[in-house]
Amino acid sequence: MQFDLFGDKKLYIHFVGIGGISMSGIAHILLKRGHRISGSDRSVSPITDKLKAEGAEFYHGHSQEHVKNPDLVVYTSAVDENNPELEAARKKGIQTVDRADMLGQLMRHYEYSVAVAGAHGKTTTTSMTSLIIENSGLDPTLLIGGELEQIGGNVKVGANRYLVTEACEYKENFLKFYPHIAVILNIDKDHLDYFRDLDHIKSAFEKFANLAPEHGWVVACRDDPVLMEIVSNLTCNVITFGLNGDARINARNLSFDDKGCPAFDLYDGSSFLQRIQLAIPGRHNVLNALAAVSTALILGIDTDTIRTTLETFSGTHRRFEIKGKYGGATVVDDYAHHPAEIRATLAAARNYPHNKTWCVFQPHTYTRTKFLFEDFAGSFNDADRVIITDIYAAREKDTGEVRSAHLAEEISKRGQNAVYMAGFGNIARYLSENLKDGDLLLTIGAGNVYRIGEILLEEDFG
Repeated sequence: MQFDLFGDKKLYIHFVGIGGISMSGIAHILLKRGHRISGSDRSVSPITDKLKAEGAEFYHGHSQEHVKNPDLVVYTSAVDENNPELEAARKKGIQTVDRADMLGQLMRHYEYSVAVAGAHGKTTTTSMTSLIIENSGLDPTLLIGGELEQIGGNVKVGANRYLVTEACEYKENFLKFYPHIAVILNIDKDHLDYFRDLDHIKSAFEKFANLAPEHGWVVACRDDPVLMEIVSNLTCNVITFGLNGDARINARNLSFDDKGCPAFDLYDGSSFLQRIQLAIPGRHNVLNALAAVSTALILGIDTDTIRTTLETFSGTHRRFEIKGKYGGATVVDDYAHHPAEIRATLAAARNYPHNKTWCVFQPHTYTRTKFLFEDFAGSFNDADRVIITDIYAAREKDTGEVRSAHLAEEISKRGQNAVYMAGFGNIARYLSENLKDGDLLLTIGAGNVYRIGEILLEEDFG
């Protein structure tokens, strides 16, 4: 299945779930290429408003009437198989493809496509890589899984040679891609509603690594032993990065400033390249930066451009994003929704000046909470106070097997001060009464937990 998306013939393409971060980005790119784009979503948002302003036809909600004989229907995995628009397309004999297939077909049109995969750090690394390539003058097309201030959103349409995108492993969707450079940051247990176990996940990443052509590249973290087993058998070019001195691209002499932002000496093997001071906190972001550096060096980008870009990179929205101050307490929001990410975010917070650390965590999906329950319970050791909100269901239904209150109880059994609390307004009001000058409040999760910080700062408790 192939589509000539850059040819003279323009297609009429309908997107079911067009408001998603990746779906909207693909729609935006195709719209800029002259295709007619329509789409539907259950919610109106700034993303859908922007697409409408650029010429897309948008429908609020899902209905068979929205499918008006397009050439192709693209759908997100978040919609059900019995979605009325999918049913209408199939009745009419219109070809349907999922988001990953469409992105894969788009990648085929670029000579140098970079796909960033891994359990953690994809959005930050994709953003760093994107800005380095952009600042080098190569005019890339960028598709990022978060909002990046420097490009005014999550997508930027450039010339036809370079494409940078995230590559999500969920349901092995990234196996539909065509990367010239496949970046793998790490391998960890996640999405266990689909994957059987870590071996199944490892197998998927191994297949992804093998998508890189023989003349292409795999960029891999030397510090991840599971990942190193995979790359040892590859026939393409491999470049490793890490804090381990055995990595080709490695960081030495780490230090942290008074905001918890790391600086390091960048080395290519034993050759010193640059001293780099990041503007975002956390040791984990050194690894993200090294992955971006490795990709940039493959593309021949000079180290001065790499350094200046990384030193001015302020992060994407919802990645240790400072939202403001409330009564002398600093309010920070972060997208962390996996135990390893929570630990990394709280470790970054250790180096940020503060008194007590308050953590409000919104678990993301019932299956992730269930399968990683014990790991979650042990992830909050660096927090002084923990509040657990109701689980954000996302694409799932509540089967009653796991509860946020149970997670709070388990965290408490391990010696942490943790409570379950329902209602964002109630949580914000409680925080307003208990936060002290100099405290640090972290709202953490992939759902809408950021609203708690906004409610607190606006003092609109409902």
